Amino acid sequence: MNPPARTPKQRKQDTIARLETDVDVWVSTADSSGGAPYLVPLSYLWDGTTLLLATPAASPTGRNLRETGTVRLGLGPTRDVVLIDGTVRTLEAAELPDGAGDAFAATTGFDPRELATHYQYFSVTPERVQAWREADELSGRDLMRGGEWLVAD
Repeated sequence: MNPPARTPKQRKQDTIARLETDVDVWVSTADSSGGAPYLVPLSYLWDGTTLLLATPAASPTGRNLRETGTVRLGLGPTRDVVLIDGTVRTLEAAELPDGAGDAFAATTGFDPRELATHYQYFSVTPERVQAWREADELSGRDLMRGGEWLVAD
């Protein structure tokens, strides 16, 4: 038997907890000409406002993120999913805020700054966040729209 549907407040709390504790996220992009979607898992750092990703600059994901400036992220299993639509800002390692590169390396377990391949960082600002477990949570699954939380803390 499934647990009862969570309140929107509980869903927001669970979503923030997942952002703070998970390390990997599914990253879905497409090129600017409307090409086929491209899906990869990447590690991330959550700073309480944005997610920081890193991928080779020449990869399809890197190109798509730079070209479109948009992304869809998926956290968690299919029966406890968080979907995040966000806007993207591209950063070189030298442009990272103080301590962000070290925090990313400590959280994710790898440091793109030490690799021979040219990596870029991508700061994702959530614009829409949805979270649900089962059909009974589909109503009210939007927790954020237009970059603003719809649910108070």
